[in-house]
Amino acid sequence: MLLQVSGVTKSYGATTVLSNISLQIEPRQKIGLVGVNGAGKSTLLQIIAGELSYDSGDIFKAKETKIGYLKQNSGLVSDRTIVEEMRSVFAHLKEVENELRQLEAQMSDPAVLANERRTQETMNRYAARSEWYREQGGYEIEARIRSVLHGMGFGHFAPDTPVNSLSGGQKTRLALAKMLLQAPDLLMLDEPTNHLDIPTLTWLEQYLRSYPGAILVVSHDRYFLDAMVDTIYEIERTASRRYTGNYSRYIELKQAEYESLSKQYEKQQGEIAKMEEFIRRNIVRASTTKRAQSRRKALERMERIEKPLGDLKRASFSFEVEQTSGKEVLDVRGLTVSYDEGATPLFSRASFHLRRGDTAALIGPNGIGKSTLLKALIGEHKPDAGIIEWGTNVRIGYYDQEQRGLNPNHTVLEELWSAYPHLEEARIRTVLGNFLFSGEDVFKKISSLSGGEKARVSLAKLMLQKANVLILDEPTNHLDLFSKEVLESALIDYEGTLLFISHDRYFLNKMAESMLELTPDGIISYLGNYDDYLEKKAELAELEAGQPAASSSGARGGSAAAEQASSGTGEPAAGSGSYEAAKQARREERSRQRKLEQLERQIAELETDIAALEEELAQPEVYNDYVLVQQKNAAIEAKKEQLTACYEQWEQLAE
Repeated sequence: MLLQVSGVTKSYGATTVLSNISLQIEPRQKIGLVGVNGAGKSTLLQIIAGELSYDSGDIFKAKETKIGYLKQNSGLVSDRTIVEEMRSVFAHLKEVENELRQLEAQMSDPAVLANERRTQETMNRYAARSEWYREQGGYEIEARIRSVLHGMGFGHFAPDTPVNSLSGGQKTRLALAKMLLQAPDLLMLDEPTNHLDIPTLTWLEQYLRSYPGAILVVSHDRYFLDAMVDTIYEIERTASRRYTGNYSRYIELKQAEYESLSKQYEKQQGEIAKMEEFIRRNIVRASTTKRAQSRRKALERMERIEKPLGDLKRASFSFEVEQTSGKEVLDVRGLTVSYDEGATPLFSRASFHLRRGDTAALIGPNGIGKSTLLKALIGEHKPDAGIIEWGTNVRIGYYDQEQRGLNPNHTVLEELWSAYPHLEEARIRTVLGNFLFSGEDVFKKISSLSGGEKARVSLAKLMLQKANVLILDEPTNHLDLFSKEVLESALIDYEGTLLFISHDRYFLNKMAESMLELTPDGIISYLGNYDDYLEKKAELAELEAGQPAASSSGARGGSAAAEQASSGTGEPAAGSGSYEAAKQARREERSRQRKLEQLERQIAELETDIAALEEELAQPEVYNDYVLVQQKNAAIEAKKEQLTACYEQWEQLAE
């Protein structure tokens, strides 16, 4: 065991953040720490790292256990260059290397060679230190530094680049790179996937999966958690609970656990009601009072099952379209964009086309100009060259990942009301309530909100806009896992056209119907979602290498592999005439899956209602009342008819 947290409690004044938290970490274990924003995940990491005190409980760890802790958005502060900062990790090895050079000089010194005993001692010392240096990886220092820097996106940076010249996100990535080189026994990471593009994310996943130490990670990236962790600890309502498996398995286990507890609770409540009724009817009769007293004692001794708590309140919203756009929504041809006028272009000759109802993801490495492209589309950035043509009746809704559209001096209520002054306060408050702003929360200043809260305010404004084209720049940033699911559901049901940037591969897989890969020389279009894109890229790479194409093991489907990636035109290449048919088929399949899920929920609710009604029929106060029995039976029959209809619809859709 590397570390054990036992019964840790933490409060701020009268507010309890963590209560009786227990957690155990074994060597090489990979643990994901999940929970809604504000649940106390970062607080727990700070407590384990020794940066925050706690009120009660114990933390046990072996003295020799080294802990590395990377805070969220905590960048390196250093006057050194990138390579100097990385080499500082191996200062102890550099000292030994210097010692070896000195020993080599001594072994070639005539004065030393003249003394046989001294020569032997020097050679023995050199052999021992050389072996230790080799075992500690001294000869691989530079290779390890290059590998980690390249993987973390610094491959094209000059080694002598000053750390203080980097952006905030780059400093955070460099801090993570340094920690990976330090290789502590326990690596604690708070949102390490922030500021990472997809290639860097993929590299980090692979690196951490083979990491020799243990990992405790807080992340809202479901794809990352599924690929890496083998255990989930959830913090909910200040308490912790352990689940074995990755994130998807945790969701399954939690749902099954809730359903099982609900059935046990309902069953016990039925037994309690029958016992209480028996006691009430028989306690006053001389002939049955002993039996009634016995039942009362049994009832008092019964270990009561607490009613299982459902999910915490979640945001609830949908994106509506006030007016339908024309069939042709957007045509971009030969677009060249630079960050500043006269500077080297970020990309050139980018072309793509969007039709009504398309859902496209814009992807590419950090710094390629994805956000700048979106700003060019909405008129906030002037392109160097090219044509942007919007179709008829297009109404654009834009989500900015930096939340610059929010006024920091406004309250939450004022922010929405100033944007939609024609709406009544009751309507504004209802919308804010759907986004989890209720009571005094609506009077919070925008400047005091967390990243997740600001994201919810921006989404609320976007929802009220009722645009028929949504352009979203990293919409899942700052959202917790549960809020992401709500956003996905809303966007899946959206009837307009969607263009978005995201590094969330789970989100890309669930939402995207086509992938637009932005490169310095234009845009390459791929049909399908992120896994389809990976499969097609692997296939093309194998073809270029002259090898037979093989199916990508990680891909979920093969729709993209059946199509040819386009050139920079943004149109499907020759041979993809079934583009519209394929897109429609995917849309119909998504719709079918949604209907199946809705029917399954409806079936479960009806079965629960029928069971409850049948149990009510067994109650003495009901079966002794003829009219009430008729009413209950009629209700049961009506529910059973609905259930039969649902089953028939389900079977038709499932075929």
